[in-house]
Amino acid sequence: MYDLTFDPERYEVKTCELGNWSITYRAFEHIVYCANPASKVQTLNIYVPEEYYSGKTINGYSLKTAPIFTPNTVGGYMEGPAMEVGIDQFNHKPNSAFEALLHGYVVMCAGIRGRNTGMQSKEFFVGGTGKENKENQEKRSGRAPALIVDMKAAIRYMRHNAKTVPGDVEKIITNGTSAGGALSALAGATGNAKEYEPYLKAIGAAEEKDDIFAASCYCPIHNLEHADAAYEWLFKKEPIFHMMKFEMSPEGPKMIPVVGELSEEQKKLSAELKAEFPAYVNALGLKDENGEELTLEENGEGTFKDYVMSFVAASAQKEKETHDSKVRLSDLAVPGSDIEKQGYITFEENQVKKIDADAYVKKITRMKPTPAFDALSLESPENEEFGDDEVMARHFTEFAEKHSKVNGTKADDQMIKLLNPTKFIGECDTTKNWRIRHGAFDRDTSIAIPVILTTMLKNKGYDVDFALPWGLPHSGDYDLEELFAWIDKLAK
Repeated sequence: MYDLTFDPERYEVKTCELGNWSITYRAFEHIVYCANPASKVQTLNIYVPEEYYSGKTINGYSLKTAPIFTPNTVGGYMEGPAMEVGIDQFNHKPNSAFEALLHGYVVMCAGIRGRNTGMQSKEFFVGGTGKENKENQEKRSGRAPALIVDMKAAIRYMRHNAKTVPGDVEKIITNGTSAGGALSALAGATGNAKEYEPYLKAIGAAEEKDDIFAASCYCPIHNLEHADAAYEWLFKKEPIFHMMKFEMSPEGPKMIPVVGELSEEQKKLSAELKAEFPAYVNALGLKDENGEELTLEENGEGTFKDYVMSFVAASAQKEKETHDSKVRLSDLAVPGSDIEKQGYITFEENQVKKIDADAYVKKITRMKPTPAFDALSLESPENEEFGDDEVMARHFTEFAEKHSKVNGTKADDQMIKLLNPTKFIGECDTTKNWRIRHGAFDRDTSIAIPVILTTMLKNKGYDVDFALPWGLPHSGDYDLEELFAWIDKLAK
């Protein structure tokens, strides 16, 4: 049993110098945030600008008024060790913890269990740290819903110690990319939801509230049970897939391209999955900003598709006016994404008039074979996420279970729900403040998926800052200046 009392005297003063910038900070590290941890990864780090301890302010914030920025390192639903202040392995720039400290935030980084907890693995996914997992003696305790349970336990730890921890515990902002973006969205959507209580009790989480102030989500891989249908709705006409496999090297993750073509069977499955999507969208009762219903006809066309493409058009318009991705993010933007070279966009006097949706999809290319998430041979990361210590992997859609190549069983419906933020919006203490980003050239999930999340939130009265940054692939933390400006506007 671990004591959940924060010790304000247990810290090291550290200095981190990156490029022209330097920050001196107090590091409270390796704090166990639950009384009965199931894994060594369940610790958190708290970082605080040292200037706060001599009564100074940064950006108008002080020791007790600073928002608590909470980034995670979850990628591919794998274990995410607590972030440390330093370099981001993926983009080779100062990481969000470093930047947040410079900006005057208190930073809380929680270690989060994942599907590879208790297993050896060398996998790398966007959003992750790229650290090799060598632990092999624990149980596989990191499967669903462990990642959101751990985040909630860390938030509860902060609230439990509200009087002694640095920062304002009522201003916790989660941040993550890919599966880590899904984790951030889950933290935002499921505040104080009773469904997680048995899991929190099992690890000895503090009996406190776990709702948050705001959620920042980069390309969240979520709504998994509808992601396959959404993927084929967008990519059905594209039979060639272009994947990127990541391998860790001493210089960081290396990308290895893999090209393939859908088999005749996969093309048939693609058509079946695409046909499932309109019924799902129509059942949601989505409306646009003018109160118009967003629906799809059986062929996949309709007002919802027009609405999705309106965000692509807005992204193209912004890029035409600012060239932000080309100038500021040239090392990240997809080669060939220069706005002037996109023949499928019709401009009139520098205004986007029309986008040929099929040609746009052809340009960004399909990334995944069919089904994109619930693999029929149970070999996808998401299949493992729904496994447990006895069963390595499970299906999470009726479609894949029906077509399973390995007699796979389907995860329990309640377990699938616990990993889907859209199921909780407005049903508990969902955060009011949302910022969602998904690259306009990101093919890891269909752009319909973040649009659905955004629209559901807006329809229920929540504030959402949503955009599809032009030319960007599956990635995150590329616009921290804008993210921090958004946080400041809310926090001040």
